[in-house]
Amino acid sequence: MKIIAFTDVHGSLTALKRIENKVRTQKPDLIVCAGDISIFERGIVGLIRRLNKLKKKILIINGNHENVSTFIKLSKLFKNIIFIHKKCFIQDNLLFLGYGGGGFSIVDKEFEKTSIKFQKIIKNNKDKKIILVTHAPPYKTKLDKLVGGHAGNKSIRKFIENNKIILHICGHLHENFGKEDMIGKTKIINPGPFGKIVEI
Repeated sequence: MKIIAFTDVHGSLTALKRIENKVRTQKPDLIVCAGDISIFERGIVGLIRRLNKLKKKILIINGNHENVSTFIKLSKLFKNIIFIHKKCFIQDNLLFLGYGGGGFSIVDKEFEKTSIKFQKIIKNNKDKKIILVTHAPPYKTKLDKLVGGHAGNKSIRKFIENNKIILHICGHLHENFGKEDMIGKTKIINPGPFGKIVEI
């Protein structure tokens, strides 16, 4: 399966055009957005409308610039927008798990609660390859390294270490757009606002 993943567009029409061009030329099976499509929801309906016109399923989570309630409404309005915060989505042999918001805490108790639900879903889908989509990056990788040290999330890292995740898509830290790393056998990417093609 071919995926185009992106994150942290923050309302940039330049970034959206780059993604639209990638979709036309690369013809992905799915599009995945790891949050912060907007700047505090300014113009968010127009941004989502443009994505919806790509006529591909778009799995999306909220970033720290968006509310969950907004995406619940938008996913009802636009048929190609699939909001996966605290939910799963299955296509072919892939199981996507989504968790949006955050990005500012080293430990996320709400994610830890959600991860219990995720583990039950994983248990019931043992034949599927698992892709985790979060806004926040996991702790102690190239994707959360800043000048002052590591700013990622230990709860997310622990979940990755304890489950057979093949791919983790995240964002939030603009300094690390385009970076990739590994936690064990899990590939971790911050695809940035211009999008990255991933083949699974």
